[in-house]
Amino acid sequence: MLNRRHVIASTGLAAALPHWALAQSRGKTAMVLGMTLEPPGLDPTANAASAIGEIVLYNVMETLTKINPDGSVSPLLAESWEVSPDLKTYTFKLRKGITFQNGEPFNAQTVKFSFERAGGEKSTNKDKRTYANFSVQAVDEHTVVILNKEIDPDLPFVLGQATAVIVEPKSVATNATQPVGTGPFKLENWAKGSSLVLGRWPGYKGVQKPTLQKVTFRFISDAAAQGASLMAGDVDAFPRVATRIVPQFRNNPQFQVILGGSRAKTILAINERHKPLDDVRVRRAILAAIDRKAVIDGAADGFGTPIGSHYVPGAPGYVDTTGINPYDPEKAKKLLAEAGVKLPLELSMTLPPPPYARQGGEVIAAQLAKVGINVKIQNVEWAQWLSGTYGGGFNYDLTIVSHVEPFDLGNYTKPEYYWGYNNKEFNALFDRIKATGNEAERNKLLGDAQKLLANDAANGFLFQPVFPQIARKNVKGLWPQMPIFCNDLSSLSWA
Repeated sequence: MLNRRHVIASTGLAAALPHWALAQSRGKTAMVLGMTLEPPGLDPTANAASAIGEIVLYNVMETLTKINPDGSVSPLLAESWEVSPDLKTYTFKLRKGITFQNGEPFNAQTVKFSFERAGGEKSTNKDKRTYANFSVQAVDEHTVVILNKEIDPDLPFVLGQATAVIVEPKSVATNATQPVGTGPFKLENWAKGSSLVLGRWPGYKGVQKPTLQKVTFRFISDAAAQGASLMAGDVDAFPRVATRIVPQFRNNPQFQVILGGSRAKTILAINERHKPLDDVRVRRAILAAIDRKAVIDGAADGFGTPIGSHYVPGAPGYVDTTGINPYDPEKAKKLLAEAGVKLPLELSMTLPPPPYARQGGEVIAAQLAKVGINVKIQNVEWAQWLSGTYGGGFNYDLTIVSHVEPFDLGNYTKPEYYWGYNNKEFNALFDRIKATGNEAERNKLLGDAQKLLANDAANGFLFQPVFPQIARKNVKGLWPQMPIFCNDLSSLSWA
């Protein structure tokens, strides 16, 4: 986050030197991107923070497949693949002549190592369950066969996500601070708390060689500071910028504003390990006390679509579940009374740094107070949230966060997951979803899963966010849509 002195200095610099002049001084081969959150490390196979993939995916580390802005999947480290009729066996032909940035060869053995490590007993990969179902065979140097215990029609998409990066065995112990991959960029410098620099790797032999020589990421969590950094010329493009600063750039001819759709779900996560939150009536009361439209206005300045389950419009099999737990404060009071809750009910709400969480938390706390639920807000830094709320501490009652993975309903089958949801009926339903190859039948089951989560009030499902991007007019190659959170640096250039 920029401190006050930095913002003032930046603003003064803008007065002395126009921002277009600052951008030109960097030349056509360098670019500065803004990020709201700083990653806790740089190994996407070891930590769930999406900020890791925003830096390393497709840039430093690569995957067998690549997810494109429209959600389609194309070859990357794999040049082609075939799928068996039963959808359980995938045969990948790998690109030849590819090396890792430490000089070691990329081959079938490194793919086998990567996936077996991701699914291994000691794995901290957030998609460990997926890889634990794999049996990986290195047929020859450039052929890999994956035998999957479960049917997963989305597997090519899954293998393009950050958790599926192919790692070099000798580097795994230090990838969090010195990542080694096959991608077009290498880490040059990381000034913790401020910025991170990637430089073009001359040994890259992959699909799309970048035009940029150097890309700097600057970590700026404060919304006002994000706007100041753009106006001052300190930042050239800010993907997923704070929504509240969009109006000041909309009519500025020197900038472009892109409103990108996503598969993200912004939720009020409820820790069902804590009483009385294990009572479905209490969870339903919390949801009935929440006016989603007011939350969208307050948390995201109107940039969002209400959701009623852990699923969003546009995703396969989506059904509208917003009518299952509608805004009804009087019903909320009755449900609390039915559950025998003595009012006021005292709860804590842990909020990470993003503006949607901090702003949304204030709105929701005010709404809950009207039905007799007093919420004590605790603002924490991202590292604290990852360790104390998400990563095993579970030291919270309520929290707000956006889950950005497109296919993540499976998290509700994990009783050890941070919200502690555990329903055998949902687990059996999800097993049927995974085993169903027929698209129409699978979509119907996905609808059933959405309804079950909504009726269980498994979490407070709030909205599908729209993520604005603001960039200089002559920045090219930003993704117009965001099926995953990724900054594909090879696609970026100056006009």
